[in-house]
Amino acid sequence: MADALYGTIGGRLKIKAAVDSFYERVLADPLLRPFFQGVSMENLRERQSMFVSMLLGGRVVYTGRNIHDAHERPRQMGITELHFNAFLGHFRAALEDVGVESEKVEDIMSLLFASRDQVIKP
Repeated sequence: MADALYGTIGGRLKIKAAVDSFYERVLADPLLRPFFQGVSMENLRERQSMFVSMLLGGRVVYTGRNIHDAHERPRQMGITELHFNAFLGHFRAALEDVGVESEKVEDIMSLLFASRDQVIKP
């Protein structure tokens, strides 16, 4: 599934557009915005694009921290399943916003949901 997703949704440019739309939505959300205070959004957008590209089977080498370690600060700030689900909702909307087909959106959401325990559990 993932091997085909990167290319079939439009590759690097589509993922970058989705990530940009995602963070616009997240930063406008009062529930999620506090998790990003003092964070370099340029760096985060770049890392997130790399991570999603790798997750979807792109030939991109993700050079960021592993997903569990990368979310240490949010866990210390009290990230919960409510927050995680809000993040997923914004990512779904961003994928739809940039024109990813609904079937592919579901496949991507399944891959992202699989990271839940690494994000919210210590």
